[in-house]
Amino acid sequence: MNNDPLANVLSNINNAEKIGRKEVVVKPISKIAKTILDLMKTHKYIEGYEEVQDGRGGQIIVKLSGKINKCAVIKPRLPVDKEGYEKFEKRHLPAKDFGFIVVTTPNGIMTQNEAKKKGIGGRVIAYVY
Repeated sequence: MNNDPLANVLSNINNAEKIGRKEVVVKPISKIAKTILDLMKTHKYIEGYEEVQDGRGGQIIVKLSGKINKCAVIKPRLPVDKEGYEKFEKRHLPAKDFGFIVVTTPNGIMTQNEAKKKGIGGRVIAYVY
């Protein structure tokens, strides 16, 4: 039984990246997982993904590019205001401007840099570097 599908997706990607695979099949899929995969694709951490419906929750085939050092969820999903992103960057990212933190905001899911520019807060849910 899956309690956190997003954590399963990110840990499967992280494990496949560590052993050097070129693609990985992750399941079940969710809208949040697809949004985070879109962010990873725009920042060139993955080459792309393909969604396959199998009648059992679906699955995603992710094409890896070998650029991910670590990706994971942040638990508990703590709230952050527009001035508080630096604390989470110091805690979860290894260096300044290296990787990104995924934040869910009233304007949708985005990176911490986009949320800083727009001046909005939200909840931190994951990080990738």
